[in-house]
Amino acid sequence: MSDLLTQPLGWNWMAAAFGLLFGSFLNVCISRLPDDYSVVVPRSHCPQCGSWIAWYDNVPLLSFILLGGRCRTCKAPVSWRYPVVEALTGLLFYLAVTAHGPTWAGLKWSIFGAILVALIFTDIETRILPDEFTKSGWILGILLAPIAPLPRGIISLFLPEGSAALVSLADSALTSVLLPTGLYLMAVVYQRIRGVEGLGFGDIKMLGFLGAFLGLESALLALMLGSLIGAVLGLTWIKFRRRDPATYELPFGSFLGIAALIVAFASPTLFW
Repeated sequence: MSDLLTQPLGWNWMAAAFGLLFGSFLNVCISRLPDDYSVVVPRSHCPQCGSWIAWYDNVPLLSFILLGGRCRTCKAPVSWRYPVVEALTGLLFYLAVTAHGPTWAGLKWSIFGAILVALIFTDIETRILPDEFTKSGWILGILLAPIAPLPRGIISLFLPEGSAALVSLADSALTSVLLPTGLYLMAVVYQRIRGVEGLGFGDIKMLGFLGAFLGLESALLALMLGSLIGAVLGLTWIKFRRRDPATYELPFGSFLGIAALIVAFASPTLFW
């Protein structure tokens, strides 16, 4: 057993199992934080009949399968969001630890993936990006930058003699301020020209969080890719549902989160 745990395979499967459990907690956060409810009390219960969910009915993925995706008491259907969030979080934890092992970098990218999963699904369901994720992620990204350094980018040109930790910290801190500031100014100009709000503060704070974790180049790439995904999927969805493009609110934070996952977990320099 000890030999297994010292191998990457052992650690990444342990991370996947923990990711499933953490994904279950994220589901609670997604359901409650937009309404400012506590994620601690009351304990998990069916939103339809109010019956408490026993521990054996709250096992990630397995309980959903065994119960056929329904409440044991009232047989009301359980949203597919629950197993999807659990499975996706487990997968991201697995990938992070497979790439980096049980290190600070493995922890950093596991945290990054978990926060993005929560933001993506919260924004899809409620069009809200909770501060508990965006602001705490912003702070964590800066704190972890010198411990699990980013690859050297443009910012390093201004600190040619700086250590990897110092350059990474500067990249994280500066990007987390410059990008949301630039986006905010663009949103103000758009609102004055069009008379409607283009972006909410949640999107701006989310970009600060992304900048803190990804650094300048990767965060910019995530922003551009997120805008492209939003344009393609968003317009397709509006046309399919026959909504008014001028008034229908798209979950830009979800598109941005999907793009950030692609950029981070597919990058050969940033992640692998």
